[in-house]
Amino acid sequence: MYCPTAFRQDDLTALHAQIRASGLALLSSAGQQGLQASHLPLLLAAGEGEFGTLYGHFARANPHWRDLADGTEVLAVFSGPDAYVHPGWYPAKAEHGKVVPTWNYIAVHAWGQAEVFDEPERLLQLVSRLSDHHEQGRPQPWAVSDAPREYLDAMLRAIVGFALPIRRLEGKWKLSQNRSPKDQAGVRAGLAASANPRERELAAQMNPSD
Repeated sequence: MYCPTAFRQDDLTALHAQIRASGLALLSSAGQQGLQASHLPLLLAAGEGEFGTLYGHFARANPHWRDLADGTEVLAVFSGPDAYVHPGWYPAKAEHGKVVPTWNYIAVHAWGQAEVFDEPERLLQLVSRLSDHHEQGRPQPWAVSDAPREYLDAMLRAIVGFALPIRRLEGKWKLSQNRSPKDQAGVRAGLAASANPRERELAAQMNPSD
């Protein structure tokens, strides 16, 4: 990922927080089957390894998991809020007009080689942890144990799990840090006034010290 110094995020806590906040990851690889990409919910075990370990599963019918089984390096992309930046938000537009549109966004990239597994009990533990993670905070959270065991067994036979120790982790917080404080404040105000909740979320990521 092209990441100028001004936009680089190296804080592991912030990177892990964004991974958890991104409900769906894009997992890609280039193996014997060519370029593959799958959209998967991934679970982060922050304390496993230098940068943490990601867990997820494929439908067994999805051939992508075979690349992981072959040891192909994979890239997991976690996207945060993003927004178009209107040039009129820059005070510099009124001063000299030397401004152009851009796009602000937050993204985390994680690389590694995965271990693939299909042992029923290990898969059951994985899907239970994933469900518990996404059900937390709901008035009546659903649990894997709510489903009949014979049904679960059939579902588990239809998936393949994987553990992906993160070997390299990069974050990009493109939040107008390369603009003057006045221009940054203008962008922040413009995004904060938007009707789009993701744009307001991005504005909240921009603080006056950026």
